[in-house]
Amino acid sequence: MKNKISKITKQNLTTYLLVIIFYAIFQTMLSTGNLSRSLSGQLVPICVYIVAAISLNLVVGISGELSLGHAGFLSIGAFSGAVFCDVFSSVGSTVLQLVLSMICAGIVSGIFGLIIGIPVLRLRGDYLAIVTLAFGEIIRNLMNCIYVTRDVDGWHFSFAKPLSVSSDGRNIINGPMGISENTKISTFTIGFALIVFTLFIVLNLMNSRSGRAIMAIRDNRIAAESVGISITKFKLTAFVISAFLTGMAGTLYGMNYATVTPAKFDFNTSILILVFVVLGGMGNIKGSIIAAALLTVLPEQLRAIGDYRMLIYAVLLIGMMLLTQSTGGKRLLDVLGSFFNKLIGKIKGIFKKKEGAKQ
Repeated sequence: MKNKISKITKQNLTTYLLVIIFYAIFQTMLSTGNLSRSLSGQLVPICVYIVAAISLNLVVGISGELSLGHAGFLSIGAFSGAVFCDVFSSVGSTVLQLVLSMICAGIVSGIFGLIIGIPVLRLRGDYLAIVTLAFGEIIRNLMNCIYVTRDVDGWHFSFAKPLSVSSDGRNIINGPMGISENTKISTFTIGFALIVFTLFIVLNLMNSRSGRAIMAIRDNRIAAESVGISITKFKLTAFVISAFLTGMAGTLYGMNYATVTPAKFDFNTSILILVFVVLGGMGNIKGSIIAAALLTVLPEQLRAIGDYRMLIYAVLLIGMMLLTQSTGGKRLLDVLGSFFNKLIGKIKGIFKKKEGAKQ
């Protein structure tokens, strides 16, 4: 038991160390001016996607349930976070303002996760994926219809009807235009702190009694239920925690740009986060971190190629998927090695036949 505990602790420390090294390297490059403008602008989105990938891995990898609505929770976090940032604008410190907004937006997102999870998590497999996909699209379309303004008379809310803004007021959420008058207060340091906080929550949950119950449900639902484990309770716990953490990441994302539209949080965003999880490995937290960071940076770094950018990105993505996942019990390199050995053998066989015919 002691060896097992020390092994788990070692793995967790390795994960924390990976994130700390990642932060130290890029923060040093940023402070010394050795980081390109393009890459420095991606540091906060990288942190956001890492948190989103880790939290989705809690549902997909640890719980074994397929969810395709994670962009919906990001959207809730971004737009509710913008409202809370305006509420806490009198705090004085932008760091405290952002942290308080992230916590409140995470709670709102967690409440939505609870409301959606109670009926939805009774479904399994493809049915759950379709319903969570519908949830993400519903949230995106609702955000297209919401208008929130604030002036000296207080808050004003409208659904599907634009609001007139007085000279002393401002739009906070402006329907399809989204957050159009935002103050950028997100920083790479806060993003790093959010990653560490997410790791602390998820890794401790995985190694707790509740985490073992969640993984038992994933491995054998009938056996877990037969020993008294509440299926709905533990699946809902993972889902709500995932929604809470994603909502916090959504606020970090929303407060990193002057303008954020609901169109950003569409089905493609949910699929992108799922790709991070699958590429990194189901239940593999370190893999999710590396995959999220790599695939967030890669498309921008390929912009110099022009029209072939997404083609090369797709080819690299397929190659990485093959490298990380087993193919018929063999790794891609083993398959390629076997293929080339057979090819060389056939070529040698052809020359041997020609030599035999000449003799």
